[in-house]
Amino acid sequence: MATVGARIFLQNMMLMAAALAVAGLAGKVRAQGRHEPVTLEVMNRDTGEELRIWRHHGRLFVAGQPGARYGLRITNNTDGRVLVVMSVDGVNILTGETASYEQRGYVFTAHDSYDVTGWRKSDTEVASFSFAPLPQSYAARTGRPLDVGVIGFAVFKEKAEVVPSVSMTSERPDKARASPMAHRLPPVGVPTPPLPLPPTPMPVPAPAPLAAPAPLAPASRVATPRSALARGSSALPAGEKLGTAHGAREWSVVNTVSFERATPYPQFTRQIEYDSYANLVASGVIPHLPAPGGHPRPFPSASDGTGYVPDPPRQP
Repeated sequence: MATVGARIFLQNMMLMAAALAVAGLAGKVRAQGRHEPVTLEVMNRDTGEELRIWRHHGRLFVAGQPGARYGLRITNNTDGRVLVVMSVDGVNILTGETASYEQRGYVFTAHDSYDVTGWRKSDTEVASFSFAPLPQSYAARTGRPLDVGVIGFAVFKEKAEVVPSVSMTSERPDKARASPMAHRLPPVGVPTPPLPLPPTPMPVPAPAPLAAPAPLAPASRVATPRSALARGSSALPAGEKLGTAHGAREWSVVNTVSFERATPYPQFTRQIEYDSYANLVASGVIPHLPAPGGHPRPFPSASDGTGYVPDPPRQP
């Protein structure tokens, strides 16, 4: 996987990009049965679970929990390299610029999958993605709160290489086929230091603290299941929108490669919106399931019927 610096050459309408190959966590390749060229999954890094996607009026949503770290699992389902320009809250995750298609992105090799876990800070570090109240989001803190609450990406295919015909001379065929700039480009897939962090990481400033959740009684902590925590109480004030914070620094190694876009426009785009579970229920995205009152009853209907157990409804 690689990050890409792109600029448009107006004379020949070619888009070139310098990309950073990320040696981060490789996810499981799941290209089988996927019809989209690139798929996106939002992962809860604290539990390892994929966040459920809710569909509402043709839009996609996930529910986040304030304070939880998340990652973006990108899978390339094609047989070639692709460039994926990615944004969170309308901000390019590599440069911090207000996002647009022609900016830098990640390059994914054929059928590979990786977890993108934060805002790119350098060739060796990212600042982790974590859900936070809107005022504490990176976009709001940099004066751009209008697009908070959306994750997006644009996919560019690579321009096919034109292989020149090789004349029958004494020159070696491999040299005749080589690009004039091949000797100046770094190799793809250079081995990089494995995770976890190196023994002596550089000191970094502490991230801005998130608002602390309301304290729970000891009995509640024991009795509250993880699913209820994911859906229930949070540090958000009632009705406040959820955003993505600029979290703690993490080790993530990259190196530069070259990529030429086939076209100046993306071949595929996707967006997933997010907010707190409570806000998505209030807006009708997630169906409201009222909690039963009191204790469960063994005979709630108390009918005197003499029938037998019917079959359950068929799964859609």
